[in-house]
Amino acid sequence: MPGEHDDATDSFIPFMRKVARCEDSLRELRLMWRLIESSAKMNCPDEALSILPMMAATRESFQQLEADLVQSLVAESLGEVMREIGTQAKHVIDILVRNLYERTADVGFLATDAALCRLAAGLDQDAEAVRARLRQYRNKYTVYDDILVLDVQGQVLAQIDEDAPLAHSRDPLIVQTLRSPRHVETFRASDLRPGKRHALLYSQRLLHPLTGETVGVLCLSFAFDDELQGIFHAHAPQDCRSLRLLVDARQQVLASSDPQWLPPGVRVPVNPSGAAQLWTHSGRTYLVQTAHAADYQGYPGPPGWQGQVMVPVEQAFLAKASRSADGVPPHILQGLLGHARHFCAPLHDIVTAADTIRRVVWNGQVMTAGQRDGAQRLAAVLEQISETGARTNEVFGQAIGDLCHTVLSSAMRDGEFLSQLLVDLLDRNLYERANDCRWWALTPELRSLLTDAHGDEEVARAQAVLEQINALYTVYSRLVVYDTHGRIIAASHPQLADGSSALGQQVEADALAAVLALPDTQAYYASPWRASALSDGAATYIFHAAIRASDSAQTVGGIGIVFNAADELTAMLASTASGGQHCASVFVDRSGRVLASSPAPGAAGAGLPAMPVGARLALPADMLQLPVGKSLSRAMVHDGHYCIVGCSVTQGYREFRADDDAPQAVLALSFASFGAQLDHADAAVQRRDTSVLGDSSATPQGTGREMATFFVDTRPFALDAACVLEALPASAITPVSAGRMPYCLGTLARRTQGAVTGYVWVFDLGQLLRGTPSTLTAQSQVIVVEAGGRRIGLLVSDLLGVQHFSSQRFFAAPHLGGAGSAVVGEIIQARQADGTGVLVQCLDVEALVRQLQTSAAGQRSLHDALQAAPQEAAMEA
Repeated sequence: MPGEHDDATDSFIPFMRKVARCEDSLRELRLMWRLIESSAKMNCPDEALSILPMMAATRESFQQLEADLVQSLVAESLGEVMREIGTQAKHVIDILVRNLYERTADVGFLATDAALCRLAAGLDQDAEAVRARLRQYRNKYTVYDDILVLDVQGQVLAQIDEDAPLAHSRDPLIVQTLRSPRHVETFRASDLRPGKRHALLYSQRLLHPLTGETVGVLCLSFAFDDELQGIFHAHAPQDCRSLRLLVDARQQVLASSDPQWLPPGVRVPVNPSGAAQLWTHSGRTYLVQTAHAADYQGYPGPPGWQGQVMVPVEQAFLAKASRSADGVPPHILQGLLGHARHFCAPLHDIVTAADTIRRVVWNGQVMTAGQRDGAQRLAAVLEQISETGARTNEVFGQAIGDLCHTVLSSAMRDGEFLSQLLVDLLDRNLYERANDCRWWALTPELRSLLTDAHGDEEVARAQAVLEQINALYTVYSRLVVYDTHGRIIAASHPQLADGSSALGQQVEADALAAVLALPDTQAYYASPWRASALSDGAATYIFHAAIRASDSAQTVGGIGIVFNAADELTAMLASTASGGQHCASVFVDRSGRVLASSPAPGAAGAGLPAMPVGARLALPADMLQLPVGKSLSRAMVHDGHYCIVGCSVTQGYREFRADDDAPQAVLALSFASFGAQLDHADAAVQRRDTSVLGDSSATPQGTGREMATFFVDTRPFALDAACVLEALPASAITPVSAGRMPYCLGTLARRTQGAVTGYVWVFDLGQLLRGTPSTLTAQSQVIVVEAGGRRIGLLVSDLLGVQHFSSQRFFAAPHLGGAGSAVVGEIIQARQADGTGVLVQCLDVEALVRQLQTSAAGQRSLHDALQAAPQEAAMEA
């Protein structure tokens, strides 16, 4: 039945206070229309005969629109929450998998460390020196809470966690690791981490440096609980009402953002399909989103691990005042609404239906305007129609505004969160790069290359180490080692793009100077974003650390690791692409220069001009100057498109902060294009903000007039309601040749109860008045008027209403010449809702027809054209 909605909608409405209030208002209006119609039928059936069809049409349209509007509000509110928590769930698992990928590379490289291998092989007995070396490693890779070296029997040879000393382990992972040629990933309780509920361990076998025999195990213990809490609470909103979880394939919670609410170990419902339904756990009802990880560099993460977000349904739809679209400028909001067909079809349909009801009400006011001096009972009905029509327009305007704000608020939160995810990915990635260069600077083979007289054999050994590292850490395009003069002695992938070798080349002078000035092994230098021969001409960061002599603080050279930014930054951007309206994302510097962009420049369907690397985006100054670690979202015009833009600024990760020793701040921007900029949006806002109030109709007969008011552009005009027949949608105009008749746009069919009863020629009133053709918009209407027995249509910008004005408000219009002045006979001094005055120009229909005839002089006359209007003379005689 029209006006009803499904059970799914009913189940969510009690939790959506704004929707429930809107539904109550709509129900009251529906009942009011029914009451007015019933009163007219009972109290004045004969007098109301002409308006009853209008009232029935209004009631039927209203009933269907009410149901559509409520269902759309529920669907968009629900979709907003589901998208938000779905993005958060994806953030949890994607960030974790990228973090753990780095751990798989770390254990593979550290297991080749000569000091560790010699200790495990019994070639070196200085366990304290190994512990000191492991602490140096831990100081750079702060994500580990313990590092252990064990022999093949499980005896602990070296360990850095002094709070949990361990002499021996019987964990089966030792045997498993000894038999495996690659790393082993283990998550469970282990005697390697006594007292811990569970441990995430990365282990790899150690080989004898001379024979290659398996002699021990290296084990890295990831600070699981600390890292997960950091991921859970990164970018969490202040009004966060949701639970962020890590769950396994058995639906058990591995980590929780609030262990007191939902502790690890319990089973929870999961929702990998993203179904918008209610889930119950421990007697409480939730909305749930579950996300699997996307592979990173071929690493899928631990089997079955998923990110999940659960939000109690009674908390899910509470107002988020600090993150709404309330601050969107009206002209931007109106422009976005003009493209509703493309980004929210229900919103477009509702706006169109609401415009139809407004036109029906306007037509009803026109139809009954001449009857207000009739029977008292009918006059009361007409007064109720006017008041209820105004209230209907107000309620629909508010409801449509709420729906539009819901859609836009969701897009704004999505855009802002996506930009936060991007800077989080970048910060964490660059943190790892800073770790890598400092640790690799301590590699004995590289130290030896720079401290001893080196020949081909030493260079080859260093080259092999660099190639081995580069094979494990695929985010680099090249690694180089250079002496104190900046001359490159060894490199991985030494052949440059131009065919020359990196060996013998010089590193940049500013980088060399910075490296020689680094105070200790904890310090590093990141080059500015720029192109370099070492990066084969591509702009990127190069991370440098000083290589020091093993027995002193003397700097003997440096290592430079070239970040493969072109691939890695683009992969980060692509990993956050969500489809739908999110169509482009970029990294830019403080000047707006593009460092990386996705999709690729010119990609089909982006809806925005290309944003190629190196281009400078025209962005607001406050956006480019956004403080470190902050984020925002904004509806704005960018390159001629209405866009929702999310923006966040890097802040560094863990102890490496953006305002300290990390590379200069980078901004991540997420663009969602909603359509090309509309020239008429500003005018529509001005019209919406203009009101014209009439005087009370309860005045003696003959002391006032009923006027039908409307807009041409942004100016209010009026016609005597007695000469107005109806308003019709301008979208129904059929372009038909009218010879050379000026201002004519085509024909428009008139209907009664669905059947065509005739046609009228439609003339562009705006062109007649201003001299330039009008632009058809969604608000454009055609007012059908009658003059001298002839009927014509006038294209106007929008409808206002039908008001009664007392005689003293009318004044003769001054005639200044020109077409506009010739057809404006009077001026009404009216007032607006805020009390300010407004002048309404009254058109003289007879003069208007004469003006059209005069304009057609020497061409086909208006009279002849009207006579020839298809079917009009026969069907409307």
